[in-house]
Amino acid sequence: MIDLLSKPWPWYVSGPLIGLMIPLLLVLGNKPFGISSSLRHVCAACIPGNIKFFQYDWKSEKWNVIFAIGVIIGGFIAGFLFPNSNPVKLSVNTIANINSLGIKDTNGLVPIEIFNIQSVFTLRGFVLLIIGAFLVGFGTRYSNGCTSGHSIMGLSNLQLSSFIATICFFAGGLIMTWFVLPLIMTL
Repeated sequence: MIDLLSKPWPWYVSGPLIGLMIPLLLVLGNKPFGISSSLRHVCAACIPGNIKFFQYDWKSEKWNVIFAIGVIIGGFIAGFLFPNSNPVKLSVNTIANINSLGIKDTNGLVPIEIFNIQSVFTLRGFVLLIIGAFLVGFGTRYSNGCTSGHSIMGLSNLQLSSFIATICFFAGGLIMTWFVLPLIMTL
């Protein structure tokens, strides 16, 4: 069993399992799948007051917060039980492209040259980590959902807005990867 959990599952196993969550949530609880709304529920619980955006029955959605907490705890448990058990495998071309941007460490999940506490206090780190986080949060609320909510739940429900949002997610990722990130890495 430990051997099964210590390796990434192939796409043809993990993909259908993720996909089966959608009908399961809908049939058993009439609940939508998504992660980004959890932050709104936490804020509504912690900031009772006159902010209209947080005035709703957040307690009816507490399952979503518990699910998000479980995802975080599960990530920590997996990282603790299986540290560096499966290094990320990148293609030779990807490594060459990353190296050309000045990122030399490709052994971990995130490049240490960008994601460390010292980087936050540099212009490049501030732009990537702080401004980037703000833009992701703003975009999630502006599009009324995140990639899991739109690309998994919304597309399975054949929602046009989720189709458009998913196209925009991919287009934004491509623009960021090929045009914006190379500029930021020169800072």
